[in-house]
Amino acid sequence: MTVTKNTLIGEILKADQTTAPYFLEMGMHCLGCPSSTSESLEQACMVHGVSVQELIDKLNKHISS
Repeated sequence: MTVTKNTLIGEILKADQTTAPYFLEMGMHCLGCPSSTSESLEQACMVHGVSVQELIDKLNKHISS
């Protein structure tokens, strides 16, 4: 899996549950909420004031290792 700004949070978590700490770190503590899992990475980053590119890089590095 390659994460992009359009990837849904739920898709990322389904592919690799060990990515959850990256979302918690950015202040996204409602990972079980249906609305949060259907948000794109870009939408979630905008709401939480996080750089989407920085999170994409972290997630792809984590998933590929």
